[in-house]
Amino acid sequence: MNTQLAPVPGRHDHPPQSVRSPETHPVRRVGLVDRAVMHLGIALIRWGRRPVKARRGVRPTLAPESIAASRELDRVRDEYLALKLTQFR
Repeated sequence: MNTQLAPVPGRHDHPPQSVRSPETHPVRRVGLVDRAVMHLGIALIRWGRRPVKARRGVRPTLAPESIAASRELDRVRDEYLALKLTQFR
């Protein structure tokens, strides 16, 4: 069966909406308090996004144990890599 039906002319709203004219739509006026709160919110957003300057003070020094552990880690890693490189020869 290959019968095709022409669509019915008219509006097809999905989902169906009630038609409201602009005159029936209530308009809410923006008051002074609403404007003040909006400006306060925008100011807080701008203040929160301001760039942070890095402090150029004294750098914290690492503890001697941390330095020794880092050197030991580097030594063991180099030793392991040297052993692995000699396996392929």
